[in-house]
Amino acid sequence: MTHPPKNTDVFLTKAAQLLGPKGFSQEPEDLEQWLTDWRGRYSGRAMALASPASTEEVAALVKLCAAHRVPIVPQGGNSGMAGGATPDNSGTAILLSLRRMNMIRSLDAKAEQAVCEAGVILQIFHESAEAANLRFPLTLGGKGSATIGGLISTNAGGTQVLRHGTMRAQVLGIEAVLADGSVFDALTALKKDNRGFDLKQLLIGSEGTLGIVTAATLRLLPAPRARATAWVGLSTITDARRLLQHVDRALADTLEGFEVVPAHCLDSVLDHLPDARNPLAKRHEWNALIECVATDGDDQHLRERLETALAEAIEAGLLEDGVIASNTRQAEVFWTLRDSISAAERALGPAMQHDISVPVERMPEFILAAAPAIETAFPGTSAVAFGHLGDGNVHFHILAPKDATPGKWEDSEGKAISARIYDLVTEWGGSISAEHGIGQMKVAELGRLGDPVALAMMRSVKLALDPHGLLNPGKLVPTQST
Repeated sequence: MTHPPKNTDVFLTKAAQLLGPKGFSQEPEDLEQWLTDWRGRYSGRAMALASPASTEEVAALVKLCAAHRVPIVPQGGNSGMAGGATPDNSGTAILLSLRRMNMIRSLDAKAEQAVCEAGVILQIFHESAEAANLRFPLTLGGKGSATIGGLISTNAGGTQVLRHGTMRAQVLGIEAVLADGSVFDALTALKKDNRGFDLKQLLIGSEGTLGIVTAATLRLLPAPRARATAWVGLSTITDARRLLQHVDRALADTLEGFEVVPAHCLDSVLDHLPDARNPLAKRHEWNALIECVATDGDDQHLRERLETALAEAIEAGLLEDGVIASNTRQAEVFWTLRDSISAAERALGPAMQHDISVPVERMPEFILAAAPAIETAFPGTSAVAFGHLGDGNVHFHILAPKDATPGKWEDSEGKAISARIYDLVTEWGGSISAEHGIGQMKVAELGRLGDPVALAMMRSVKLALDPHGLLNPGKLVPTQST
């Protein structure tokens, strides 16, 4: 349970002294832009914005918060999709920004690993790795604002999970400040370590409810020497699944991304981006973006391998048309179309977004069953599914009727729609959150649909590590009464 803060005036004075004017502010103009989530769905209040510049300052601040029972809402790039970094409306919490902790402490090219602070922006980390002829094998559309700490806290996925796994697979070591202000230092990367629980894995994906990630040791890979990217048109989502299997067999050692884009999403992007155009001559009901990467050979050889695989797929009736990017610029154009879907869909009006997963082999069947079921049950809505077909995770968006009132629709019919989708996903043996986290958006649904034993274990861990409930209250872990 979170108890009311004690002696808040004393706390605010001590916190300001600890962090100084660069690290602590109560000015409304400093807080305002960080009190609403990226989607504009959640807004809250905070008594102050704390921006420590080191792990030592984070630890000292957390000890101070613990002494005065002040809740803490950690925040990275504020690009989360489930309201996990937005405070509630009580105004009793402090917003803890990790953005000033933006150093890459070390980058060891021989060991192929780097130690990054939580506030390092993903795109900056990509560029630093590339400068050392290495790469970090996780990317997503929000790489220009997403931070390493936020990606770890939500166990982010992105477009390369098919080959490299989620953020959990990239973390070799971790540093975090716990609820009492103590520092958990496990940055040293060991391939084998059987000294009990793997505690770093407990913190990854915990959304700041068990500890505040301040730094991490991350794995790097050799920079790719060859790349082949294709955009193909298909008639059905079932064909997309069959094509994925075909390409996987033909280029399994290089296949890195397989994203599906329905015609509705591509149409939206083409309307949203003035200079965008369809890569293919005709409109297709479904499209797939395929990316292959190799650390040996050259672009031409890899493109020839992909071209052969696609030619075989055309003969087998798996696809209708396709084009392979002739250079890096054209490949990036393809990816811009994919990465712009969320912004384009948002521009259309209200929508309920869901990052759901079901067993990989059942995803086409799920889409074909769930989309018409929702559209029938909620007349005027449109269901669109796009994203990472290869790892069984799609973004399942339900667009509101054209006459829907923004805000009102989401809180009424929108909630009923989400509940129905989560019921369906659970019936199909899937997850209501594949990569965006639970945050505050899905915490009640997790409490309703989650396995009682698993929920009890989560509550026990939360109570053990954060007995006063000060770390990101109201997020991820459902209360007993939820």
